[in-house]
Amino acid sequence: QVHLLESGGGLVQAGGSLRLSCAASTRTFTRYTMGWFRQAPGKEREFVVYINWSGSTTYYADSVKGRLTMARDNAKNTVSLQMNSLKPEDSAIYYCAATDYGLQTTVLMYNYWGQGTQVTVSS
Repeated sequence: QVHLLESGGGLVQAGGSLRLSCAASTRTFTRYTMGWFRQAPGKEREFVVYINWSGSTTYYADSVKGRLTMARDNAKNTVSLQMNSLKPEDSAIYYCAATDYGLQTTVLMYNYWGQGTQVTVSS
């Protein structure tokens, strides 16, 4: 069982930055690929980025490439998402997720989810 807790969401103007964090309560953090997903009102939850167990590999959705950066700290059981040059279309609830099925981009392949944190980007 893995419990995930996100923090760091909020309201920011277009072009601004936010940093999200996710803390995982597990003794086997390095077992998991970690991902960030987001869901806007009326839309399906979509993949944003994942990072492999060591932090050496990341994969971003095209819509966020070059603006968002994911990192992990295995000593602290945390992942982060640095979001720069934010756009109104980035507004959504952002979810941290964990999977032990390898490198995955689909919602169904992630075993564990946080409760989400709201990001709102005003124009």
